[in-house]
Amino acid sequence: MSTSEVLAATGVDLSYGATHAVRDAHIVLGRGEVAAITGASGSGKSSLLYCLAGVLPATRGRIEFEKRSYGDLDDEEISTLRRERFGFVFQYGELLPELTIEENTALPLRLAGKKKGPALAAAAEVLDRLGIGDLRERRPSQVSGGQSQRVAVARALVHRPAVVFADEPTGSLDSANAAAVLQEFLSLARSQGTAVLLVTHDPAVAAQADRNYTMTDGTLQLAGAAA
Repeated sequence: MSTSEVLAATGVDLSYGATHAVRDAHIVLGRGEVAAITGASGSGKSSLLYCLAGVLPATRGRIEFEKRSYGDLDDEEISTLRRERFGFVFQYGELLPELTIEENTALPLRLAGKKKGPALAAAAEVLDRLGIGDLRERRPSQVSGGQSQRVAVARALVHRPAVVFADEPTGSLDSANAAAVLQEFLSLARSQGTAVLLVTHDPAVAAQADRNYTMTDGTLQLAGAAA
């Protein structure tokens, strides 16, 4: 695990009117590091994740990617950052039904302007590494839930992002599939030097992380740290 800092947040608040979803959050993520955030539903985990990913603007505080503050970036630069430097894995995969497995996987590269041939070749390589290369010509409706989530992982990692944000990435899977997908996901991410920030309810998922945070009523705390 590298200790080179890639993402850092200081004093981050997020409010929806009078509701405080995130309160004074501090977090640092290094290259190749996996950090997990656990907590009850409604505790603010996903809200913080989307703040750190540049999807939701923080009400207060500072978030930096590679030492550059989000506050110094305009909307187009933030969009480019999310498209080219970040990856995303969601609970239900959210694959595009009209595309093949290979085309779904290649989508981040195509959106970044890579030609179709090289993009599909890169997608095929990642699918092979995740053990589902034989599914590349199928549609999402033709694969299982576990296979679909492996495709979502492949799509998140195909462009070798600096950070992957994962929101309950195995929440829709049975325990056997969840363990297998998570192991493959984290192994591939670490081998690429990609940092992973994942939100989960599952202690078994959180146990695979290098660092664990808990979130309670919008307040983030490093597990084991004094309150």
